[in-house]
Amino acid sequence: MRQVEPFLLWIGHAGSAPESSSLRSHQILAVVDLAIDELPRTYGREIMYCRFPIADGGGNALSIVRAAITTVAGLLQARVPTLVYCSMGLSRSPCVAAGGMALATGRPPDECLAEVTRGAASDVSPAMWVQVLAAISAVRSLG
Repeated sequence: MRQVEPFLLWIGHAGSAPESSSLRSHQILAVVDLAIDELPRTYGREIMYCRFPIADGGGNALSIVRAAITTVAGLLQARVPTLVYCSMGLSRSPCVAAGGMALATGRPPDECLAEVTRGAASDVSPAMWVQVLAAISAVRSLG
């Protein structure tokens, strides 16, 4: 699990998704789970848990991808310490985190993706990134 500074945003993977006590030590209050192939987790009552079962290779409903990135954007805008994770933490997590950052800050999505992946292992699926870009475009076109 690593922080994307200066944001209150962490990226992780299913194997490292911490338990409630570890989340508390990082003061994380929200978890965004993107791991379609993993079982949902249970956290304590004090943790917000949002699950968006997204496949990495594409083919996801635009509405699910849009809901995931707008949720992350809203949490970032509200300054809620948030963990975003998927199975491996290499593609879906960085893509959705970058999409949320782009919506929250108004910055270009590619710039946000570069920031999220800087200095970290990543293997962004082009199909996943195209879906995130389409979701950002759909949200921005609404106003």
